[in-house]
Amino acid sequence: MQLTLLKAKLHRIRVTEACLDYEGSLTLDPDDMEAVGIVPYEKILCADVENGNRFETYAIAGARGSHVCCLNGAAAHQGKVGDRLIVMAFGVFSPEEAANWTPRVKHF
Repeated sequence: MQLTLLKAKLHRIRVTEACLDYEGSLTLDPDDMEAVGIVPYEKILCADVENGNRFETYAIAGARGSHVCCLNGAAAHQGKVGDRLIVMAFGVFSPEEAANWTPRVKHF
């Protein structure tokens, strides 16, 4: 049996931009991605603290040091600039790995 657990979380990161005319995704500062182990094009689940919307997309890297959190494409309809997001990535673990697992979390 395999278990799906929280791997990484950006807790209450602020949306800095929304770009409707883009292919899709969530643009993040590589410093923030690396802090929790999210890699480019990884599937992520986002929860908007302000409006309760939850949506899946994938992460892409923006400019390093920019503190960017940009809702792209259809995701731009799920929140607005200034909203706080909880960005989560999950991994699949064996029961043995899960027994001692701790996700990486960055608070904003």
